[in-house]
This record gives sequence, C-alpha cells and structure tokens, in this order.
Amino acid sequence: MNIQPTPYDHPDAVTLNDAVQAEYAVRYGDEGDVTPLAAGMFVPPRGLYLLAYDPEGTPLATGGWRTQDKNDQGYEDGDAELKRMYVIPEARGLGLARRILSALESDARAAGRTRMVLETGTAQPEAIALYTSSGYAPCAKFGHYRDYENSRCFAKPLV
Repeated sequence: MNIQPTPYDHPDAVTLNDAVQAEYAVRYGDEGDVTPLAAGMFVPPRGLYLLAYDPEGTPLATGGWRTQDKNDQGYEDGDAELKRMYVIPEARGLGLARRILSALESDARAAGRTRMVLETGTAQPEAIALYTSSGYAPCAKFGHYRDYENSRCFAKPLV
C-alpha cells in the first residue's frame, strides 16, 4: 500500500469523502458530517491529508489532521484535530486506518502539536475501538457536534 500526502480537494479525496459522508448518512440517518472543512485547513505545516492507494492506484483509505487552538468550541492550544478517517469496505481489516493514524500523529507531533483530538459517534463502534486501542481516552466534548448526545470525543497526548 502506498500512503501519500494528497490535497483535501483532490478528486480521489473528494470521492472518498463522498463515500464516508454516505456511510455517515446511513449510520446516523442524517446528511452526514456537516463540520465546515476547507482544503486550506490540511496544508502543511498546519495540517496534512493522506490517501492510501493499492498497487493499481485505487484509493482505499483517507485521513487528515488540522490545527486547532483554544476557542469557543472547546479546543485547546496545541490541538491537532483528526478528520475524515475512512477505509472503503473492501479494504477494511488490512490495518490501513491504523497506519494512517500513526502517520498523522507523527506529522502533527513534528509540526509542534501537543494533543491529537477527534470526534466520532456511537454508531461507529469500530472507530471507537481503533482509537481506544491506539491510546486515545475520552475527553471533554468539543467541535461542531459537542452538544449531540451520540457524540464521543477522544484525545491523545502527542508529547
């Protein structure tokens, strides 16, 4: 598998983003994740967006981080927020999410971020299992979905 930095608005990233949004819509019965995101949020050194490709060049997985600092949505100074972690159904179980997560953590640490944070939901038990098995612990809620009952927020120190 080839994991490479890719702009958030690259056609392959858009395709996978559309797929994860469709999955969110099914799991939560809504329009998907409406957190405002823009390609510029994932440009180094203030973020990074990764895509994993198979040997034939098919995009299989994605994930990114963006800089966050203390604000009225509950973020803290030094936060790196994980966004759009997704693996297509046909490639699940190959360890791609864990490899992308590790690469994102390393990059955020190198960029001077001190904590990786993420928000997921109760309808994604496999995501919660990935994060908790990777050292993430529940934390105070933050972000767009902080007031939603089925929202779950996690954090991991990067230092």
